[in-house]
Amino acid sequence: MIVFSRLILVFLLFVGCSNTALNNPYPPEENSLNVLYSSFSERPKHLDPARSYASNEATFTAQIYEPPFQYHYLKRPYELIPLTAKKMPSPVYLDASGMVIEEDGPVSDVAWSLYEIQITPGIQYQPHPAFAKTAAGLSRYHKLDAIDLDDIRRLSDFKETGSRELIAEDYVYQIKRLAHPKIHSPIFGLMSQYIVGLGALGKTLKKSASEDKGFLDLREFPLEGVEVIDRYTYRIKVKGKYPQFLYWLAMPFFAPLPHEADRFYAQPGLIEKNITLDWYPVGTGPYMLTVNNPNRQMVLEKNPNFHPEVYPTEGMPGDAEAGLLDDAGATLPFIEKIIFSLEKEGIPIWNKFLQGFYDGSGISSDSFDQAVQVSAGGDAALTDEMKAQGIRLLTSTATTTFYMAFNMLDSVVGGDSVSARLIRQAIGIAIDQEESIAIFRNGRGIAMQGPLPPGIFGYLEGEAGINPYVYDWVDGKAKRKSIAVARKLLAEAGYPNGRDKKTGKPLIIHFDTTGTGPAVKANFDWMRKQFEKLQIQLVVRNTDYNRFQDKMLKGSAQMFQWGWNADYPDPENFLFLLYGPNAKAGKNGENAANYANPRFDALFEEMKNMGNSPRRQKIINEMVEIFRHDVPWVSGFHPKQFALYHAWQGNVKPNLMANNTLKYKKVDSLLRSKKRAEWNKPRWWPLAVIVALFVAGTVPAVMSYRKKERGI
Repeated sequence: MIVFSRLILVFLLFVGCSNTALNNPYPPEENSLNVLYSSFSERPKHLDPARSYASNEATFTAQIYEPPFQYHYLKRPYELIPLTAKKMPSPVYLDASGMVIEEDGPVSDVAWSLYEIQITPGIQYQPHPAFAKTAAGLSRYHKLDAIDLDDIRRLSDFKETGSRELIAEDYVYQIKRLAHPKIHSPIFGLMSQYIVGLGALGKTLKKSASEDKGFLDLREFPLEGVEVIDRYTYRIKVKGKYPQFLYWLAMPFFAPLPHEADRFYAQPGLIEKNITLDWYPVGTGPYMLTVNNPNRQMVLEKNPNFHPEVYPTEGMPGDAEAGLLDDAGATLPFIEKIIFSLEKEGIPIWNKFLQGFYDGSGISSDSFDQAVQVSAGGDAALTDEMKAQGIRLLTSTATTTFYMAFNMLDSVVGGDSVSARLIRQAIGIAIDQEESIAIFRNGRGIAMQGPLPPGIFGYLEGEAGINPYVYDWVDGKAKRKSIAVARKLLAEAGYPNGRDKKTGKPLIIHFDTTGTGPAVKANFDWMRKQFEKLQIQLVVRNTDYNRFQDKMLKGSAQMFQWGWNADYPDPENFLFLLYGPNAKAGKNGENAANYANPRFDALFEEMKNMGNSPRRQKIINEMVEIFRHDVPWVSGFHPKQFALYHAWQGNVKPNLMANNTLKYKKVDSLLRSKKRAEWNKPRWWPLAVIVALFVAGTVPAVMSYRKKERGI
């Protein structure tokens, strides 16, 4: 009976421990710590600020690197504010002779714009071996040999670290890195059009690199348009007037990079061990990357050298009521550590979120009905199950436009003829975008009324913002015009009942796409039904991406789908998609529809370099009206983002421009630990059944054995 007694003891031991989540994937000592738990699905390819441009990379780079400016966490529309800079700069405009021009002077007279940026003294870099010094004040790890590297496998294997103050030269050094031929910065081409001398520097560095001089110390190479004024001040000279340049200065591309780190990582021995800037970033931000194991975990920990920064003291109406100003003026960051675990499938993320092991989650199509219920009016709310767990739903409309467009070079549906325009207007009414959003996106989106998404200056709400060619304003809402109106327009275009009234031939529209799979097929079937309303035949031409790109460049596609996500929150970043000289065909621009309207182009030229003002709004209104009348984009939508957060996570507000938002968030670790235990109570009855079965099978055998021993 000894074995039986031991089983009972083990069973009681497990029951006694049932106040904790036995399935907790994290160490018990983390239960009460100020840690945020999240996930990632694929390894960030680039963490070098000169190369990184992907959203999954920004999750990390934005917490580590600090450009001079950032977006206010709470204010909308999005507002730039200083980060490491002491204040926002006021650009100085010069004419061709170098004379200063007033800000409201003619844009055509501006030859250069000067941006002088002063950074705050006393900011320190995170601890890093690149800054380690010997007793004599020399760099300890800048001349490593094979013996030095014998025991080095990762950055943390270096025993000594150091730091130093952030200076203006570090920002200038990073701008020069954009031109480095071995880095291949994705914005070098664009910035060469604006930053004076950057293109020439690229040619100089390419020549020097080809001569195999080893490490290129960029301090030795002057850049005409960027100079250090003093220890804490630098100046950038930009060609012409380009007010959107300030938005670029809020991206990691323009964060500081110390020359010590560049030299440290350039050592061949470290490169062979994959100890590079792409793997181990170095910055002045609130967090530093302490674990980079892309097959398991990536960990950000609080930078012990982080400079003083406080939570915002003002926001938007409703922010205070939502508790978003409870921490006004408190020192940042609140969270000590963020642990990102590798998850390649959506289901494990969802299940672990429901168990409390992830603090937030998106909503996939598979889990949408479990999390959200949509009312008849299209309003989304949490299900009772989610509410019972204290989960919160936050939604936001992305600064993104997905659109369906015609090639304006096409002989049937393109151009500025009345017939082609009426065809496009009729199709715009027939394609029920609201129905598409409900069916294929679980209601996560709003139908496009123009090229600008919400949150961008120039976008208008309510009746003033509807497209009157597609919608009527009825009972305080936009209502799509009837299909009868669309059929009348098509008849006026010369295609009654979808047939050419001269030849009797049916109107056939060719839709080029790269989409494949069952879900895409369902979308195409739905699309055909939209055109059938007008008795127009839709022919889907599926092809691979390279062939599709070739068609777009040649202007041989007729109808297609495309999209654009804002680089920065300015209307120029969307309206340039319709600017004639930016045509895709023949020019490889971003105007995929090859739309050209002289009046629209003239207004764009006037609007693009203006500051936000009533005058700019008036110009944008006229441009949007021209767009709606001409219909180069026949339909589209702006996606809505749905995110879920547990009750223990605070200070959460979607910010679609800023990526450095982890420093504002906080967690109640005690509440989280309590809820985890409640939601993950072990089910002991299977073990009890096993024990009972074991006893039922064992006791008779033991009793029989004892009888034999006694000779009974």
